[in-house]
Amino acid sequence: MTIQIFDPNAAMLTITDAAAEHVRRQLAVAARHALRLSVNESGCSGYMYELDYTDAPNADDVVCELGDDVRVYVAADIVPLIRGTQIDYVREGINASLKFRNPNADAECGCGESFSVTKAATT
Repeated sequence: MTIQIFDPNAAMLTITDAAAEHVRRQLAVAARHALRLSVNESGCSGYMYELDYTDAPNADDVVCELGDDVRVYVAADIVPLIRGTQIDYVREGINASLKFRNPNADAECGCGESFSVTKAATT
């Protein structure tokens, strides 16, 4: 397991205050300690984010400490796909959801749930 300390100048992930508060609430409801961020080959653009609540990292996870009481586990093999991503909580009308602002994405689908990256970002 690799532990990454939050450094806003070189962070793999960042999280807005609104997203952190949302994640804290959801973790409390789920009675879990952390969020796991995965990326799967899926969706209309190539990759799709997947979020799960969990208590412990997998053996190959990178641990990201994002502010007070927000811990995100990320599989080491997807780090090149998500490095520099900001997680935000956005309200649009009556809907609200977590949004990922990924600087590695060169295209996103219209619904914003999947993305593609250049070949260089995947190696």
